[in-house]
Amino acid sequence: MAPAKATNVVRLLLGSTALWLSQLGAGTVAASKSVTAHLAAKWPETPLLLEASEFMAEESNEKFWQFLETVKELAIYKQTESDYSYYNLILKKAGQFLDNLHINLLKFAFSIRAYSPAIQMFQQIAADEPPPDGCNAFVVIHKKHTCKINEIKKLLKKAASRTRPYLFKGDHKFPTNKENLPVVILYAEMGTRTFSAFHKVLSEKAQNEEILYVLRHYIQKPSSRKMYLSGYGVELAIKSTEYKALDDTQVKTVTNTTVEDEMETNEVQGFLFWKLKEIYSDLRDNLTAFQKYLIESNKQMTPLKVWELQDLSFQAASQIMSTPVYDAIKLMKDISQNFPIKARSLTRIAVNQHMREEIKENQKDLQDRFKIQPGDARLFINGLHVDMDVYDPFSILDMLKLEGKMMNGLRNLGINGEHMSKFFKLNSHIWEYTYVLDIRHSSIMWINDLENDDLYITWPTSCQKLLKPIFPGSIPSIRRNFHNLVLFIDPAQEYTLDFIKLADLFYSHEVPLRIGFVFILNTDDEVDGANDAGVALWRAFNYIAEEFDKSEAFISIVHMYQKVKKDQNILTVDNVKSVLQNTFPHANIWDILGIHSKYDEERKAGARFYKMTGLGPLPQALYNGEPFKHEEMNIKELKMAVLQRMMDASVYLQREVFLGTLNDRTNAIDFLMDRNNVVPRINSLILHTNQQYLNLISTSVTADVEDFSTFFFLDSQDKSAVIAKNMYYLTQDDDSVISAVTLWIIADFDKPSGRKLLFNALKHMKTSVHSRLGIIYNPTSKINEENTAISRGILAAFITQKNMFLRSFLGQLAKEETATALYSGDKIKTFLIEGMDKNAFEKKYNTVGVNIFRTHQLFCQDVLKLPPGEMGIVSNGRFLGPLDEDFYVEDFYLLEKITFSNLGEKIKGIVENMGINANNMSDFIMKVDALMSSVPKRTSRYDVTFLRENHSVIKMNPQENDMFFSVIAIVDPLTREAQKMAQLLVVLGKIINMKIKLFMNCRGRLSEAPLDSFYRFVLEPELMSGANEVSSLGPVAKFLDIPESPLLILNMITPEGWLVETVHSNCDLDNIHLKDSEKTVTAEYELEYLLLEGQCFDKVTEQPPRGLQFTLGTKNKPVVVDTIVMANHGYFQLKANPGAWILRLHQGKSEDIYQIVGHKGTDSQADLGDVIVVLNSFKSKILEVKVKKETDKIKEDILTDEDEKTKGLWDSIKSRREMDGYRFWKTGYWASHLLRRKYHISALYVVDLKKFRRIGAGDRLRSQYQALSQDPNSLSNLDQDLPNNMIYQVAIKSLPEDWLWCETWCDDESKQRAKTIDLCNNPKTKEPKLEAAARIVPEWVEYDAEIRQLLDHLENKKQDTILTHDEL
Repeated sequence: MAPAKATNVVRLLLGSTALWLSQLGAGTVAASKSVTAHLAAKWPETPLLLEASEFMAEESNEKFWQFLETVKELAIYKQTESDYSYYNLILKKAGQFLDNLHINLLKFAFSIRAYSPAIQMFQQIAADEPPPDGCNAFVVIHKKHTCKINEIKKLLKKAASRTRPYLFKGDHKFPTNKENLPVVILYAEMGTRTFSAFHKVLSEKAQNEEILYVLRHYIQKPSSRKMYLSGYGVELAIKSTEYKALDDTQVKTVTNTTVEDEMETNEVQGFLFWKLKEIYSDLRDNLTAFQKYLIESNKQMTPLKVWELQDLSFQAASQIMSTPVYDAIKLMKDISQNFPIKARSLTRIAVNQHMREEIKENQKDLQDRFKIQPGDARLFINGLHVDMDVYDPFSILDMLKLEGKMMNGLRNLGINGEHMSKFFKLNSHIWEYTYVLDIRHSSIMWINDLENDDLYITWPTSCQKLLKPIFPGSIPSIRRNFHNLVLFIDPAQEYTLDFIKLADLFYSHEVPLRIGFVFILNTDDEVDGANDAGVALWRAFNYIAEEFDKSEAFISIVHMYQKVKKDQNILTVDNVKSVLQNTFPHANIWDILGIHSKYDEERKAGARFYKMTGLGPLPQALYNGEPFKHEEMNIKELKMAVLQRMMDASVYLQREVFLGTLNDRTNAIDFLMDRNNVVPRINSLILHTNQQYLNLISTSVTADVEDFSTFFFLDSQDKSAVIAKNMYYLTQDDDSVISAVTLWIIADFDKPSGRKLLFNALKHMKTSVHSRLGIIYNPTSKINEENTAISRGILAAFITQKNMFLRSFLGQLAKEETATALYSGDKIKTFLIEGMDKNAFEKKYNTVGVNIFRTHQLFCQDVLKLPPGEMGIVSNGRFLGPLDEDFYVEDFYLLEKITFSNLGEKIKGIVENMGINANNMSDFIMKVDALMSSVPKRTSRYDVTFLRENHSVIKMNPQENDMFFSVIAIVDPLTREAQKMAQLLVVLGKIINMKIKLFMNCRGRLSEAPLDSFYRFVLEPELMSGANEVSSLGPVAKFLDIPESPLLILNMITPEGWLVETVHSNCDLDNIHLKDSEKTVTAEYELEYLLLEGQCFDKVTEQPPRGLQFTLGTKNKPVVVDTIVMANHGYFQLKANPGAWILRLHQGKSEDIYQIVGHKGTDSQADLGDVIVVLNSFKSKILEVKVKKETDKIKEDILTDEDEKTKGLWDSIKSRREMDGYRFWKTGYWASHLLRRKYHISALYVVDLKKFRRIGAGDRLRSQYQALSQDPNSLSNLDQDLPNNMIYQVAIKSLPEDWLWCETWCDDESKQRAKTIDLCNNPKTKEPKLEAAARIVPEWVEYDAEIRQLLDHLENKKQDTILTHDEL
């Protein structure tokens, strides 16, 4: 028997091994059933060439047109080349303008079709024109259309008399120095011959400054191919029954089936293991292991016991960490995305205890430093946090483009590795300040002084009193000038009456507020107090202040304004005289007010100070130097605003006292005015204009600044770099000083305005410690030696003279008398000063020529868009201009302060340790600042590190000798975040050179399965990766080797704002049962809409205007969709698609009662009648809209609010008694909440819509839904639970059960009376819906077959019409 037994065992083992291997390679042996899902856009596939051009446009308008010139007829290759060859041809053309990183990013942009919505947006705009019939391309010239090139000239003749078109932010405008020209809009497809012919004519006219040429993409014959999208998740979830409760009459007999239970089954895949174990008891352990494997490989997904779950996350991490590093992320992807069939095998993995200890140490550190809990997911790219909840690939693309720009710039400056990360950590913040004016100025007349006036003598003086508790809303009365109000008083204007009343209110009530006036008066010396009330007021104020004090003078002013007639509201000379005569009867009125008055000193000082402050139109007021908003300028608003700021300031002062930075020895005013945000002048050009930065980093191009012909052909970046390289500077006295701020002044210095700018700049340089000064010449007229006498003198001095003499001589040239003398024939040598190298100067002056002025002028026109003679300033690469008014010394101070505080100081701190000589270092700071500041401000960067990295962190190093992105990922491998993050990291690894650290942030002691679904994240680094790839298949989610037994449901998990619908599937995607499916389950979805969201508030009440309706449409179709503003948070949403849309108030009550008075996030100026919203990307767009009631409709309301409840009609069903055990509403929460009312379960809902809207029932339901849906422990079936939960707010009336019959809850007898049949889930039988449908509704099978046949017919017909070779 022994040999026979051995033979049998060998045969068994060999057979089992063969079977084992066949299981492992099952995919190659027999095709398993699978599930696939596609998502297509609603619009057709857009040409990649156009998408590439939009990528270029984001780089710069200049690059867009340069790229266009190289591809203007490229589309002809589509007819002869394969898709893959044409794709590569586009990339090759783009490569002329992009570095390797940005080529990879362009490939990624193609893959996710990031710029397709921009192309479709232009298509929608073209459709609204509409296009003339049969035209491949057409132009629109001020509302006139033609597709004939030879008609352009004729249409231009009277263009100026027709309406100028609206231009969108995304429009492509041909580079020109003039904007006020006739606009010609070309609608054409770049790359086609028709486009090329139009472009040739239009670009010539634009270069000759005859037209403003605008290009909009237009594809006359869009592709017949669908455009498949990526950047979304697809979940194949194991379906749980709709009603979670088990039958409580049977619950004691229910058990979980596990692998251990199955071990007792008779047969597994043909093996009788009970018999084998009986015969071969000595091989029992081996047979058990083999039996276990076969059960698991059968993918029954048997539930794990609680004790098996506890360490599952650590077990997954142990397996991932033990894998070779370059496969680790792929393994994490496989485990997380296929968890239901991987879970059992993970329980066999031994946890690496070193890893467990290291994870716990790192978790404690991460929790302490960043509030990151075990199980949390975080992703940081170069320290920037990528939000895993809302991130989308489109935002990540934008981030990588901006980071790439900065990294390339730093690399070109010779910065790598650790130094680069130091620059990344610099954060631009100073622009966020609220700037305040320095109120330590003699022009402010303070009418009281808390620290010195007897009125406040009893008040405590110690600032420690700030720390004492007071009533909420009150302000401590302390004898310190902590609160200061400055009012700008113009007696010729009506608002002054209110200002005087307000000042009197604060003063008479002894509010702890120092009050000052700036009097803005008539500056004409010939005007006196006899005929000008303002001059009379000023002289009277000075007289009383001199005779008594300023407080008494203020009280007299109050009395003067009390005499102002109510119908006039403006002070008169008689009002002033009356108070003087009554209060000071012995005074000689005309000595005070008359022409020889001695009380008129400094009358002009207030007006000068007001002008110098840079504040806008009157009225104006300052609290501790901070201006008030325009809407706060009426007396009621201003009073509240002042008190609110005083309360806010008190909190700030309390903190400073507590910290010890403010004490009793501190001068209150100096303490307030020595802060960083205090400036001598508020210049809106410096503080509030959009910031334009020059790219000063040179490419490989070298050109002499005097070589005009070469300079002419350089692009903007190279022009800027040449100017920077050849710039001469006036520096501080010591040439070795590093200047953190580089100022260039731009002007025609042969004009008085230019010389004044130079004079102020030189005056600033006398006191500056951070700046150096360079000059850019922008002559007004044709350049020759005669009209550049001063400019040539400045240039020659810069080239030949040392610093100390240079400054003095430039001061000479800035004087008007010098210019007058030179233009009268005097020689420049007569103005040379002692100590100058006169020979060197004269030689250079006579030979310098004018080429440099031509180059500078061209730079001003082409790069700065500054016409000849206009002035401007550049500060560390930031351009300000044109300067419409004087640029004061105080403006230079402000600009230097901001530039230095923003980044200049920090960059200087880094580069001082980098071993560069001083001159180069100043250049370096300027270039780095221009680069870093040009990148839009980001949230803070995080310096995330791990305490230990030996056992819990996957580390992958970047390619050497190349710049790299630092990627820090923190994730629990068994979470939804891991399912998404794994694929993203795989894709990132192919797009960018990255140094990655991935920390296993495992949770311990799991009590339930961490994941209950299969998941795919549809994202690839490239659209086409090989010549054999069939691009028409597009991105797809594929689920292979999925178990056939469970009931599954397919869900799309898309970026925010995507509304997706199923357009084709070959089975019910809510009830997928693979064992009943004969073939692959396919699902095709369509992106139906991009959601446009917003908030709307009434500007006056600051409340949402309940019931207000908006519409979205175009000029030819004003209403495409409409929406209603919700009462909670004023939220509204509109379904839209790429295009330019007009947002309006709905015709009717909304339009009659309200008007739109403000908006943000739109694409039109605030003063434009129509609110234009452009959708040109896949990212969600959020609007803010302010409305106001029409003056005569203040008391009207869109909704008439009534205190009544809706009479919704729902079905309440209860006739099938055997289901009583599953009626969960009979106990627990629902029993107590409903209080014997019915639980309504089936979704037939009859609504009186007018009443529903009138009481805002929808708002109430939405608000409650939002609150409940955010809580994972809230009600489990929200669509059904929600109305039952709100039964007291929105009433429900029951319908008889025959209105909606459902077999689960209704008995068989009532079926014959059914008006509607609902195929709801059965928690008892768990029968799939489609099986139930075929059984319950006999005709279902026939209908289903008929519909499938129709769908197959339509699909076959569609396939037949698709061209075998179509455009990309």
